[in-house]
Amino acid sequence: MTHIVSLALIDLADSRIVGLLVRSVLVTLLIFLLLGIAIGWALAGSDPCAMLGDMECALDATASGISAVVLTLLGLWFLFPAVALGVMCAYVDRIAAIIEARHYPMDAARARKTGIGGAALLGLRSAGRVLLYNLVALPFYILLLVTGIGPLILFVLVNGATFGRDLGEMVAGRHADRAGRRIWLRESRASRMLIGSSVTALFLVPFANLIAPVLGVAMTTHLYMRTRRAEPPPL
Repeated sequence: MTHIVSLALIDLADSRIVGLLVRSVLVTLLIFLLLGIAIGWALAGSDPCAMLGDMECALDATASGISAVVLTLLGLWFLFPAVALGVMCAYVDRIAAIIEARHYPMDAARARKTGIGGAALLGLRSAGRVLLYNLVALPFYILLLVTGIGPLILFVLVNGATFGRDLGEMVAGRHADRAGRRIWLRESRASRMLIGSSVTALFLVPFANLIAPVLGVAMTTHLYMRTRRAEPPPL
């Protein structure tokens, strides 16, 4: 695993991967910018106190703008991993192709592209799964607040399993059929959990969270190419 991490870090220095990294970050931030604009538009002139009875406290342009900024920043903190990984699905093919061409040229020649439709479906499914799992875990996050570090550990475990699964499906889909993909996902569960947990931990570190999805794709690509079976055994 140490060698895989070293290879992935070296790959991050490739100018083509850096370009894709910058593009994915800009798209992710654009999504949150549009979210902030939508929240500001929805809050303009609204009266949140109406829910409390006869009280009135209609928001003016300034108040709605400040509220939109605060809510967007909160969304950026909580939703960034899901959105960033979803956006990354659009670039997995190109990132994996660059890495495979450099380290595994014979396998790169046999790889198949996911396609725009497949990438979009994969991205939506990935983002939805991350959000769903964290919503299910939300009560446990709250209960573990008394432990101090409990919510953080649970967050890393929940998202580590999810990210590991999603990254594995993204990369394995370029080479394996459904049966082969299922076999590899089962056999690599522990390694993918380790990669997913590492990516999750990076998401908690400012600025490092920007490279987390790309680093995850790079590590998973190397993991797959070094552990997959040449021919999946019959089921």
